[in-house]
Amino acid sequence: MPGKSHTSGGYNGSVMFVRILPLLLAIPCLAQDVLWYRQPARAWFEALPVGNGRLGAMVFGGPAAERLQLNEDSVWAGEKRDRINPLARQALPEVRRLLAAGKLREAEDLADKALIAAPRRMPPYQPLGDLHLRFPGHESFQDYRRELDLSAAIARTTYRSANVRYTREVFSSAPDQAIIIRLTASKPASLRFIASLTREADAKASSSADRIDLDGEAIARGDHFQGERPTGVRFHAVLKIFPEGGHLTARGAELQLEGADAATLVLVAATAFRHPDPFERCNLELGWKKRDYSSMRAAHLADYRRLYQRVVLRLGDTHPSDLPTDERLERVRQGAFDTALEALYFQYARYLLISSSRPGAMPANLQGLWNEQLAPPWESKYTININTEMNYWPAEVLNLPETHEALFELVDRAREDGRHVAKVMYGASGFVLHHNTDLWGDAVPIDGVRSGIWPTGGAWLSLHFWDHYAYDPDRDFLARRAYPVLKEAAEFFLDTLVEDGKGHLVVSPSISPENRYRTKAGVVASLCMGCSMDNEILDALFRGVSEASRILNLDAAFRDRVENARKRLIPPQIGKYGQLQEWAEDYDEPEPGHRHFSHLFALYPGDRITLRGTPALAKAARISLERRLAAGGGQTGWSQAWVVNFWARLEEPEKAHQAVVTLLRRSTGPNLFDTHPAGKSSVFQIDGNFGGAAGMAEMLIQSHAGEVALLPALPAAWRDGEVKGLRVRGGMEVNMRWSEGRLREAVLHPKADTTFRLRAPKGQSFLDGRTPVYTLHAKPGSEWKLMLQ
Repeated sequence: MPGKSHTSGGYNGSVMFVRILPLLLAIPCLAQDVLWYRQPARAWFEALPVGNGRLGAMVFGGPAAERLQLNEDSVWAGEKRDRINPLARQALPEVRRLLAAGKLREAEDLADKALIAAPRRMPPYQPLGDLHLRFPGHESFQDYRRELDLSAAIARTTYRSANVRYTREVFSSAPDQAIIIRLTASKPASLRFIASLTREADAKASSSADRIDLDGEAIARGDHFQGERPTGVRFHAVLKIFPEGGHLTARGAELQLEGADAATLVLVAATAFRHPDPFERCNLELGWKKRDYSSMRAAHLADYRRLYQRVVLRLGDTHPSDLPTDERLERVRQGAFDTALEALYFQYARYLLISSSRPGAMPANLQGLWNEQLAPPWESKYTININTEMNYWPAEVLNLPETHEALFELVDRAREDGRHVAKVMYGASGFVLHHNTDLWGDAVPIDGVRSGIWPTGGAWLSLHFWDHYAYDPDRDFLARRAYPVLKEAAEFFLDTLVEDGKGHLVVSPSISPENRYRTKAGVVASLCMGCSMDNEILDALFRGVSEASRILNLDAAFRDRVENARKRLIPPQIGKYGQLQEWAEDYDEPEPGHRHFSHLFALYPGDRITLRGTPALAKAARISLERRLAAGGGQTGWSQAWVVNFWARLEEPEKAHQAVVTLLRRSTGPNLFDTHPAGKSSVFQIDGNFGGAAGMAEMLIQSHAGEVALLPALPAAWRDGEVKGLRVRGGMEVNMRWSEGRLREAVLHPKADTTFRLRAPKGQSFLDGRTPVYTLHAKPGSEWKLMLQ
């Protein structure tokens, strides 16, 4: 093999490092990266999503009646406004005093009255509308197939009707900032349809020679918003039809095309959030659409594949390609295993992240980009006590760092209101965000005490900047983007941490997100001082900002303040059951199977608790996890996805894999969307898709605690497989191939001048056959190959 050998001590059947000329594992883009079905979507949970970060659609694929449910990411009800409770600043010291005195009910009553925002709820993200295409005579059809090709980001429907084969392709183009629909027929002059744009409320459609316009405003609906001024973001959408042959006519608010060979439909949309005149913006964008369909399709593919093709995954050889996706999922629900479906689920998450989060667009919200309801569950906003963060867990490791930019842009926008809330409500510098934010970056505590009084959301989001730097050590990004956010987040807590009377500094008031505790006196409460999650997030924040300050050689005095405060945080504590405590006191839980695992932040996504570095705490975290699961925890999709990551960090491959299977069996819809139980039905939340994929990556590679672990949690079901393009902290891409449960080959692509500590899979070792860790000194542009027996 060309290149210089870097082995020592002989080969001995263990591992050999060789620096090599460019080499990649030969993994093709797999044909299995397709969701497909034998029938049209009968409900929203069966429709297939397309998106370009800003514009999205759910494609139903009905032969006689096609529906594209449409979204534009800035169609939100409400407006930017100051919602700080005027009583907050005066009441805050009293709430703290009542908590310290153990008067929990009084503290919660005052906090609910004086700290929660006015109004109490944030307005919702809403749909843009619906595009309907009616095809008279297509009620009878044969040879039907509906699919979503993940490798092309194209939804396709094909069928025969009256001896004519009809094909539809739908994609949302980032280069053209439009949704493109291509309709073709196998016989000339056979294409006939009627198009319309509609919305459930607050919009009006009109048509002209070759276009339909939809003009409207997003208005909040539902009991929560009664009495508020009816206002929202103004929007405009245009559908323009480019027929090939035939006759196009306008009838009322509809367009009818008769006798065409084919047609291309282009849908654009704009809102007043970004443009002062959405109508004129739509006209401007349509003026740019002068390329033919093939050119727009080629531009879309080039843009999308640049991102998607970075990572390829194969798990096992099982691939029942003769079965559609919904039937495969049903087989898994009935007890079968389908590792190829698991790999498809993994890649689907990458597809969804590319499609719902692009630079310049809004980040993925609770439903990513796709929402059909005017009053969606939890307003389909940004819930930042776990859900938004989980959306971006896969961004770095799954080689989609560009998708993180949309989140960074929202945080930058939210810092403005976060500074205002910090100053007016808390009398503090820096910035604060509570458990939710919205289009405008609202920073106030909302809803109620049990969920809203949690001031650590901004701190957690700031850690995403630090993690982005960890995966790509770009000093300019650290100085220009990451450090200012980290510093401002830390400044708020340096100003607001309070003494607990035992020598510690704690966050007060706060909660362990959405959970409650029971005191020895039998009082059940949410509001607390110094919960474990706050301590763990602040420990990570203070470590990050201190290290960033040291790297940039900035703010030595500020760094000293941060490090001194970090030493006074309450360290992780082990309770009476051997569990990791969730609160500063060893309280019992009224709901031991709660869906949140907040106190396990330090295990994942944090890194303070590790198997080898803190074995006692890792054992306590495991006990907490087992107790919560035994009591019924992990019932929501996102909660079960978090479980995958926990078991991966604890290097329990079979338990991690069982959590993946449970996610598919219990919390996945026919279109592979993650589900969340809501009463007797389920609703869509995209976080489980992203968290599940991140957990699968964590089973294959880990890069926390100063080392890169290869196949740390490989289950028996994945005994054979290969992966290309995973990223690790420090700046490196890794390709791996394994068989019979043993790593056979890995190719490393360092992107930075860094030293990597590599940990071999269990039962394998480096160099002399006895060393589980190998230190690699690498430079960018080099490539290294590991071969194991």
